[in-house]
Amino acid sequence: MQKVRTSIITAAALMLSAASLAADFATSVVSYNPGIGFATDFSTGEGYTNALVALGEPSRVTPGLFGGPVDPFNPPYLKEQVVSIGVGGSLTLGFGTPIRNLPGNPFGIDFIIFGNAGFVITNGDFSGGGITDGSLFSANEGTTRVSVSADNVNWFTLDPAKAPVMDTLSPTDGLGDFGKPVNPSFKGSDFAGLDLGGIRGRYAGSGGGTGYDLSWSIDDSGNPADALAANFVRIEVLTGRAEIDGVSTVPEPGVWTLALLGVGALAFSKRRSSL
Repeated sequence: MQKVRTSIITAAALMLSAASLAADFATSVVSYNPGIGFATDFSTGEGYTNALVALGEPSRVTPGLFGGPVDPFNPPYLKEQVVSIGVGGSLTLGFGTPIRNLPGNPFGIDFIIFGNAGFVITNGDFSGGGITDGSLFSANEGTTRVSVSADNVNWFTLDPAKAPVMDTLSPTDGLGDFGKPVNPSFKGSDFAGLDLGGIRGRYAGSGGGTGYDLSWSIDDSGNPADALAANFVRIEVLTGRAEIDGVSTVPEPGVWTLALLGVGALAFSKRRSSL
């Protein structure tokens, strides 16, 4: 019987490990224009202009003397973590695995952009007992435009009436799942009066970020473009300034369902064979 349990646990671990690979992150920088007014290091004057830092998963920990775990009160802020885009600037990223328009995704979100905004602590406790009123620091106060393409030739803008401004809600949580979106209906006021535990409760396991849906894509005439998949994402800053730490796809929910069903089927089979 112990052998059966071991086999089931091993199979479950392998299935869930394979399922987790469904989440993907940007793998290449196609182009980068820092624009005007991009962020610079206050001590050295060096620009936050290394676009390669936007590849791979967002930061879970900020290194260095003043670093520590990334959470909604402590966003990534080093130039080795985020790339900055000023007015008129843009960043185009490529993906090894296509972003897919999956209506079954949580809230319909297909990909998530992570910035470096953080929740303001209003009770003065910066030692771990902070409480926010829902306002943000380091957030983009301007406007952004997000576009998608399957071939880096034909581009479709995500409807600005639906697509939120990038580098605002929701601040990154390094303990969360970067492939799981936060409920996009939340506003800053929905986090008022919450500590870190309360914020994580609202996140429901998400790693934060700003979510986008490929079904928001429109053509040059403003008509729905019905983009089914995208291999490229372009982020443009029209006004203000934005920082980017990474872009994640949202894995297909069915992957997890099939994995769990597989575990259950294996358990049933092993049990029958042991009788």
